[in-house]
Amino acid sequence: MLYFDHCATTPPYEEVVDAVREVMDRHFGNPSSIHRIGIDAERLLAKAREQVARLLGAHPDEIVFTSGGTESNNLAVIGTALQHGGRGKHIVTTAIEHASVSECCVYLERLGYEVTYVTPDGTGRVTAEDVLGAVRDDTILVSVMHVNNEIGTIQPVREIGAALRDKPRVLFHVDAVQSVGKIPVQPAEWGIDLLSASAHKIRGPKGNGFLYRRKGVTLQPILIGGGQEGGDRSGTENVPGIVGLAKAFRMTMERREAAFARLMELRRQLLDRLQSIPDLVYNGSATETDMAPHIVHVSAPGFKSEVVVHALEEHGIYISTKSACSSGEDRPSRVLLACGADRARASSGLRISMSADHTAAEIDRLADALQQTVEQLRRYR
Repeated sequence: MLYFDHCATTPPYEEVVDAVREVMDRHFGNPSSIHRIGIDAERLLAKAREQVARLLGAHPDEIVFTSGGTESNNLAVIGTALQHGGRGKHIVTTAIEHASVSECCVYLERLGYEVTYVTPDGTGRVTAEDVLGAVRDDTILVSVMHVNNEIGTIQPVREIGAALRDKPRVLFHVDAVQSVGKIPVQPAEWGIDLLSASAHKIRGPKGNGFLYRRKGVTLQPILIGGGQEGGDRSGTENVPGIVGLAKAFRMTMERREAAFARLMELRRQLLDRLQSIPDLVYNGSATETDMAPHIVHVSAPGFKSEVVVHALEEHGIYISTKSACSSGEDRPSRVLLACGADRARASSGLRISMSADHTAAEIDRLADALQQTVEQLRRYR
């Protein structure tokens, strides 16, 4: 089996599985309990929070543990809107955000908020000038993802954060689910107020994530209850999963520079092979530094992407069409449409997302299978 769908999820490190199992077995206490078993669990929670904060260049009090990237994005976007709606009801985002951001914006529009959706260029990249140009006196939030989860374009969040420093009433949120552990992310230095991350994208357990909330930033909680996580996110913390998240984050960061170099080699090799397949059209920027190292996205106009995916599965090769949250939908990619692609191109996208553990031989096997699949399907087009 060759798994090339690491944007959807990643296989957990064995060490993470062992850590989660041990905590579930030996440290099952509720971290809010005042007895010894609860205190032991609370200590593990505090240690994990300190480790995540250190790796992110943050303070432990700035880390809010959540159930994953979707909840982190919801808390950042809706929590900001509800908390600060009294001083303005305008939000700036892009037309290519993950559904966990874009659908929050649609929800807020129904509540009377106004949202400006900045359109990217043909490579899937917005400019800092366009984002800043959309900011108004009543803007309370700018939300721009770091790496697009579908085609892999890196957005200029550092430049946007720097420019927003002159607008202290505007909070800046970054969905970093596809960038944390892959490329440098420095929220404090880049002027980011809120940053979302997910454990299972970095070989950690599903159902865990965190939101970096810069000290001094206030949010309206979207989960009401016992006031855990400093009041930002009620609900008993998933201590085993959080420990697994922290361990996966540490292990991933220890390997990040080597993994980046390896992934860039694999990416170049794959792009070189795919260029020889005439039916495929590359989506993204030709400028290497504008693209995430682990994602390659192509379209096969005239073919149904789902058919290609299932045909590759017969070869034991697994890729995807778009975000795993929407891959089952039979409609064109809204990301590609926003980039100016026609319907045929937007309906035939194929996302290949790699791991640094892949080999050159596996890349060749993928390319060979994809070429063979396209040639076979061409006969029935």
